[in-house]
Amino acid sequence: MRVQEKQSSVRPDGSGARRAGGATARPVMAVIAGSACISASAVFMKLSGTNAGTAAFLRCALALVVLVPLAVRERRRVGTRPLRYLAIDLGAGVLLGVDMVFWAAAVRTVGASVATVLLNLQIVVFPLLARLVSGTKLSGRFVLMAPLMLVGVALASGAVGHPAPGSDPVAGATFGTAAGVTYAGYLFLMRLGGGREHTVSPVCLSTAAAAVAAAVLGGMWTGIDLNPGWPAWGWLSALALVGQVLAWLLITTALPRLAPHTGAALLLVQPVLAFALGVAIGERPTPTQAGGCALVIAAVWYHSRAPRGRAPKTAAPRVG
Repeated sequence: MRVQEKQSSVRPDGSGARRAGGATARPVMAVIAGSACISASAVFMKLSGTNAGTAAFLRCALALVVLVPLAVRERRRVGTRPLRYLAIDLGAGVLLGVDMVFWAAAVRTVGASVATVLLNLQIVVFPLLARLVSGTKLSGRFVLMAPLMLVGVALASGAVGHPAPGSDPVAGATFGTAAGVTYAGYLFLMRLGGGREHTVSPVCLSTAAAAVAAAVLGGMWTGIDLNPGWPAWGWLSALALVGQVLAWLLITTALPRLAPHTGAALLLVQPVLAFALGVAIGERPTPTQAGGCALVIAAVWYHSRAPRGRAPKTAAPRVG
């Protein structure tokens, strides 16, 4: 009966098949577009010329201009989010704010192209958090991938091999690692509070908490310039609206409609495009750094592939 139902949904003229293909193509294109938006974030941040604290705080503050009205509208439609999940959202936001400060510092020390690739260290940290908190077993694929990822991070940052002139590989590796660890914590908490009827509210509250955390950490570390000038305001506005709000709207609405391995593979567009955009604005990573970036991307791709003989799950990972 099920086979007959599936066959009957395809008309003789093929219109049913075209509709199914179009339904798949739309979320694929949305994830690719969202990844492209995220990949430009590091370039926007670098072109703004602001310090790490300023960039992290203002990108969150500017994003709230759009997120708050959307969250208010969602609250009127579906009601208030339970207190337990509000606490999870706040905790995730604090980690996100710390991540943004360290990531912005990594962009300034090793460049936009390399810093975005370093953030993929969260692929290693996230399963370890799941193991510690919920006892999730580590896969054999993860055991093979993790050492390759760490070697790739060391090469990409320039801590091993030849760094790009003017970069600080040790600081870049340190800041990139801190960003990857805190970002993994953010994703882990967002998954704990996700999968419910509220979609905008968690991101809005976590972004507000991230703004506070970035203001505290960034204010103590680099200081925050609330009047960076017009060119900086333009790049930071693009960072907030394109690299944060628009990217989130595209990716979080499309990923649940794709198989997990498909979504994970499409998200690899982000570090590839970020590397290309960094080169386009004049960054020149050394061959060893480029090789390290390629190794990181290959390790992430290997880890995200669907295992042979196993049907992919229908649920997709949530991106905050």
